Amino acid sequence: MTTVILVVMCVVVGALELYAGKQSRDQANAFTRRIDQLNDQVTKQNNVLVTVGEQLTAELSRVKQDVLPALDNRLRQNTGQVEELAGLVHQADDYLRTQAGRLHELEQQRITLAALRRKLGEVETSVRAATRAGGEAADGRVDAALGRLAELERGGEEILELQRALTRTLEDVEDVVAELLQFTEGELDDTVTAALTGRPRAHGGAVTATGRLWTRDGQLEDILSDIYERCVRASRLEVRFRTSEDANGTAPGSPERRRYFLGGHASEDLAGVFSALLISAGAGARPNGGASGGGARRGLARVEPGVPAGVEPVRAPEDEAALKALLRTLAECSGAVVQIGPLMAVRTRDELLCAVLTAAQSLELESDEVFWDPAAASVRLRRLPSHQLWDLTGWAVAP
Repeated sequence: MTTVILVVMCVVVGALELYAGKQSRDQANAFTRRIDQLNDQVTKQNNVLVTVGEQLTAELSRVKQDVLPALDNRLRQNTGQVEELAGLVHQADDYLRTQAGRLHELEQQRITLAALRRKLGEVETSVRAATRAGGEAADGRVDAALGRLAELERGGEEILELQRALTRTLEDVEDVVAELLQFTEGELDDTVTAALTGRPRAHGGAVTATGRLWTRDGQLEDILSDIYERCVRASRLEVRFRTSEDANGTAPGSPERRRYFLGGHASEDLAGVFSALLISAGAGARPNGGASGGGARRGLARVEPGVPAGVEPVRAPEDEAALKALLRTLAECSGAVVQIGPLMAVRTRDELLCAVLTAAQSLELESDEVFWDPAAASVRLRRLPSHQLWDLTGWAVAP
């Protein structure tokens, strides 16, 4: 019996050892598989890191080879342009000082000539009194001298007027150069900032729209120019620089054609803004001259933030008020042409038209001299589709 028990115990112990060995092998195999999985993950991550490193290395190489040399060249070019413009400004300033000195000298010469003329007049009176009987020859010489002196004085006044006109022209050139210099410095700062920060260049510093201003009424020219620039600022635009030229070349006294280069918004964005402003400002007028009946307020009006629909705001927004002021001033002119980006306004003796042009139509303006003539421009605007044209003639004369 004891032998049987020992045999059974040996069998049980052997079975337990076999089970324990099997468990150990299973755990070892599971641990090996986990180790292999971890090795595979580490290998994959290592491959990904290697790929990203290669991409970063390639990108850095491209930046060093392409971007940095191009940026360096751009900075050198802009620096050269700024130095050149600064030199031009200094030259213009020196020239203005020289012309001011010459003007002072000419003024002194004119005063001297006037005093000499008075002295010769006194001499003429005394000579004529002394030689009234036989001094006809001397009288003739005195008259010739006085005539020559008057011619010299007129010539001096003409030279003085020419010097003043030259000074005004140089002052205009200095203003344009200063604005170009400011514009170039802004472009340079924008480029450097974008290069250092990696952000895209700011859109507001570039020229995004053009404008024009002309009127045949010389008395209203300065007033219209001031109201025009006020309307530009109210439309959240800024004048980058401006130029002017005479309609008939350099003919004195002819109306100036003023060109404006504006920045702040793209022309495509301005089209919708001006359409809404014209719908609100020209409340009693419809496109192409149509009018609605009744005495109540007609047309559409813009809804201001915080104001319920159908309730009139206490005062018009700044851009709407500025546009109305510009249109009212145009109505007082006998002939004028105004452009702010896609907005075109023409005043003839009989009508006041406004239009919001597309990009292609605005591009046509840049090379078409017709739009400097109010009569021809109104005929051209009448050909536009009805949704682009507003006839504000009746609105302009309304109380």
